Amino acid sequence: MEFTFLGSSAGTPTRSRNVTALALGPRGPKPWYLVDCGEATQHQLLRSRYSVMQLKAIFITHIHGDHIFGLPGLLTSASMLGREEPLDLIAPPQVGRFIQAAIENSDSSLSFSLNLINSEAEGFQWQDEYFSVTAVPLSHRVPCRAFVFTERNLERQLQQDKLRADGIEAGPEWGELQKGKDVRLPDGRLLAADDYTCIPREPRKLIVAGDNDTPELLAQACQGAQVLVHEATYTQDVADRVGPWPQHSSAEQVARFARQAQLPNLVLTHFSSRYQSETEGTPNINQLAAEALRHYKGQLFLARDFDTYRLEKDFTLHRLDNNGLTGPV
Repeated sequence: MEFTFLGSSAGTPTRSRNVTALALGPRGPKPWYLVDCGEATQHQLLRSRYSVMQLKAIFITHIHGDHIFGLPGLLTSASMLGREEPLDLIAPPQVGRFIQAAIENSDSSLSFSLNLINSEAEGFQWQDEYFSVTAVPLSHRVPCRAFVFTERNLERQLQQDKLRADGIEAGPEWGELQKGKDVRLPDGRLLAADDYTCIPREPRKLIVAGDNDTPELLAQACQGAQVLVHEATYTQDVADRVGPWPQHSSAEQVARFARQAQLPNLVLTHFSSRYQSETEGTPNINQLAAEALRHYKGQLFLARDFDTYRLEKDFTLHRLDNNGLTGPV
């Protein structure tokens, strides 16, 4: 499972960070899914491995502009490039109206079906062959969600000794069973895949949260999760000065929660544009890292645009660069 940050700034872009968007795929860029789509996300895609032609679904956490303003441009560009494959858009209902208004008032059209799915519907769940996705309500100025991506259709391991004990020697039937398919033998016996295979590991589980001032709302969802991607818009001192109205989290808040939830990996993102300087004594990104590290002892990462992460089958998380793997903060 891999994911890449296409934007990691809160509210407004900066010279080094675009506004929120994250690409996620079961094994790289084909196929892939997009979580949030801030302005200029399609420009960021041009500098990545991801193509709108392989995009399977878009998930929108909430309606704020820094999370949706890139949608009309990305969708109409996909149309101009000749996309015909239907696309699922999982979002609050207002997002569909926003896109419709943008298209109708710009003499634009789409060459593919856009399937609008209400992320705020009771009991929401979406799945394909790779992931099952559920949503968790968060606390923000508008309704907002976290999306929980849980791996599906894990590889099966044949119980070869049991097969041979039942007189079933190696052959094409073994391959079908390993794919999870029941098999009818020439002698009429029906072999159930569940009886002759096992799944040797737990599914990988990744949570991508939208804007949220109460990380504890994710406590239940984080059970069994290996990675939480969560906003850390401010350091705690700035959050105290700003006050509660923006309804964002500080690095300290998220780190405390991640420690309590025993999360092995925490990736912080959605940083206020005030944290751009690398000069000590001025607001800088290192202050967010230092604050989080005082309260969390797992693997901590601070997102940067175009950073790619790989969650391995053994649940270890690595940040990738051009030379291979790199470590946490």
